[in-house]
Amino acid sequence: MAMANTADFQPQTEPRPMSTKLDWSQAWRSLQRLLNDKEDTHAVFEIMRALNGASTAKGYHQLLASPQGGRIAFEREEFAAKLMDDAWLDSLPEGSVGAAYRTFIRTEQLSADGLAEISRDTGKDIDEPHPYAWFGRRTRDVHDIWHILSGYHRDALGEACLVAFSYAQTKGLGWALIAVGAASRARKSGYPMVKAIWQGYQRGKAAKWLLAEDYERLMSEPLDAARRRLNITPATIYNAIPADVRDGAIPAAA
Repeated sequence: MAMANTADFQPQTEPRPMSTKLDWSQAWRSLQRLLNDKEDTHAVFEIMRALNGASTAKGYHQLLASPQGGRIAFEREEFAAKLMDDAWLDSLPEGSVGAAYRTFIRTEQLSADGLAEISRDTGKDIDEPHPYAWFGRRTRDVHDIWHILSGYHRDALGEACLVAFSYAQTKGLGWALIAVGAASRARKSGYPMVKAIWQGYQRGKAAKWLLAEDYERLMSEPLDAARRRLNITPATIYNAIPADVRDGAIPAAA
């Protein structure tokens, strides 16, 4: 039997490289929309798409260098599918990270699949069969788990603090832009909003790198124990600000 000449083999399609270019003009336009409407999740993904490509690539290689990152990357689990499994969520023990997440998404009427659909609206390449795209999906899918771990709620100030926390964790410029934009709007509020956002960055920097975590295992871990293990300190400044003023912490432009 004749052997195939591998030098003659040509793939049917050329793989498309994942973009790491920065698009500041698009990011700025999307930021203005987001600051006027904190629920504009499309604007968040537009900013991430415009500015976070390089940090996503670096994060993937950082994952490979972590103790269990090679296995996680090899398995390449799509965690959104796991988070949509109600039976699995219901099996997680009370007091665990997963139980807190379960309560959070059901109270807020959120879903990992809904977040994924919004991300696809801003760019189909999020679903590319590429390691960087997979790592971007992984970062997207654990966002609400970071709400649980950090203790930041979904009010305007909580989201601003979490994006500062996320910048410290990911070094993604999109997160930094949102945090700075939110802080600029909040500086005249009469409350220590800017200090709360800055503390979000400091907490994220002090914490263990969360993107190297085995999330299926983490979801079964007691929440308080997980925070201690990951060195996630209390959000003292955020918690000291009255809950009824946090949502108006980032006023829209007049």
